[in-house]
Amino acid sequence: MKKLLSYILLGLFTFSAAMAQETVYPGKEYKGLLFITNAVIHVGNGQVIEKGTIKVNNGKIEQVGQNIAIPADDVKVFDAKGKHVYPGLILASSQLGLMEVPTVRATVDASELGDLNPNVRSIVAYNTDSKVINTLRSNGILLAGVYPDGSLLTGSSSVVQLDAWNWEDAAYATDNGIYLNMPSLLTRRGGRGGFGGFGQQQPQGDPIKRALDQLEVVKVFLREAKAYAEAPTHTTTNLKLEAVKGLFTKKQKLFITCNIVKEMLVAVDFVKEFGFDVVIVGGSDSYLIADLLKQYNIPVILGQMHSLPTMVDDDVDQPYKTPAILQKAGVLFAISDDDANTRSRNLPFNAGTAAAYGLSKEEALSAITLNAAKILGVADKTGSIEVGKDANIVISEGDILDMKSSIITHAFIQGRTVDLTDKHKQLAERYKYKYGIK
Repeated sequence: MKKLLSYILLGLFTFSAAMAQETVYPGKEYKGLLFITNAVIHVGNGQVIEKGTIKVNNGKIEQVGQNIAIPADDVKVFDAKGKHVYPGLILASSQLGLMEVPTVRATVDASELGDLNPNVRSIVAYNTDSKVINTLRSNGILLAGVYPDGSLLTGSSSVVQLDAWNWEDAAYATDNGIYLNMPSLLTRRGGRGGFGGFGQQQPQGDPIKRALDQLEVVKVFLREAKAYAEAPTHTTTNLKLEAVKGLFTKKQKLFITCNIVKEMLVAVDFVKEFGFDVVIVGGSDSYLIADLLKQYNIPVILGQMHSLPTMVDDDVDQPYKTPAILQKAGVLFAISDDDANTRSRNLPFNAGTAAAYGLSKEEALSAITLNAAKILGVADKTGSIEVGKDANIVISEGDILDMKSSIITHAFIQGRTVDLTDKHKQLAERYKYKYGIK
């Protein structure tokens, strides 16, 4: 009987260890006043407040500054003496929650068959139970832009907050953009800016002509969509044409994934012909046409910075220098992280690298907070620690952009306390216990 009981207890322990993260619940809504005091507050707009206080009322920031009175009533107070307080970081472009293990097909819900799928909505496929989400929160990332992948027009992107029971709870801004995968205009094969991978069967024929033909298909579709949007009534509803109506009313932006100059010039053509609000995603060679991007008011979401440059004649450290060049030119830009290995959790350290190559620390912080919020269309609600915005706040013992000193101790989304437990921490504790490490 004792042996049977021991087997049962061992089984329960093993099951609980395997499923441990399922006991990490979304934070409960906090009603009332919350104060974060004695902190170095990095507002997100370039301003830094020493020994500052943040007053939060029912999830909204009500006051920010020094010498803010704290009532003697029963209010929640976090003393952040010696710590740094930041806006919640924003991962501007990702497939978070749509792809768990890239090599396991059953865990991937990121793309749809066909070339033109603007009616596909990433938000309804977003999985709030993803194990990856909690690892991002541990590094201060509290919001993310999520988009579907595919061939050409891949579908609509949405902004999610990373502490939710389901996609309805997670939705922060829905269908705010339509994604277009730019066909490659490189004649060479492989490489970061090329097409096709090692050992892949490549299509026959002229790759440039094929890419231009694909782009013409997209433009014809958008011309039809414009006529559809301008028509007062319709006898039937076309879901694909309905999905892009927001592009013509500026309720949506056209996010175009591309890296080289020729592709970005095509992106500029979409502004010229259709008047869309266009955002370039990737933009590794955007520094070469920074003045043109500024002229047409085209923001850039820079992809993985810790990588080789796109073109063979680019400086080897060009990805690190590009943010400073865009900043100097007045181009609105955000820094993202699309590394398939680290799964975006190194976002703040990408910004830290940019700070070592020409950006100031506060400019680098803005690139993963306020700038990202502006590009995603949610700057009225988040991106900085300012009055009237949601209390999306991170507290760190050190510099959040520095991998060595950044230790996130608390996080709040809309004033709710976020549980910072994640699978990595649980495994670390498990093996520390096993080997008697304190």
